[in-house]
Amino acid sequence: MSSKLFVGNLSFDTTENDLQDAFAAHGTVTETNLMMDRATGRPRGFGFVTMSTPEEAQKAVEALNGKSVGGRALTVNIARPREERAPGGGGGGGRREYRGGGRDRY
Repeated sequence: MSSKLFVGNLSFDTTENDLQDAFAAHGTVTETNLMMDRATGRPRGFGFVTMSTPEEAQKAVEALNGKSVGGRALTVNIARPREERAPGGGGGGGRREYRGGGRDRY
């Protein structure tokens, strides 16, 4: 079992210090990471908290999942491993032919 937790439904005003404080009551927090939008620099409403042991992580899940923090009910669960993504960017679909306006001619 992992000691890294996913924390969702965060208020956009929540800071990493707020996460640290909320989870510290349930064990030793080794890391907090609040996800930010690359384009705007604003919080995305979720983050990750790493506890020092899997037992402390489980205790934090039981204590904080569904609890209201900053006026929002948190979603807290054990973080799943990150899925590998193919290298490179997204890219569009295939090339489409363009037929000008007008009618089809037979």
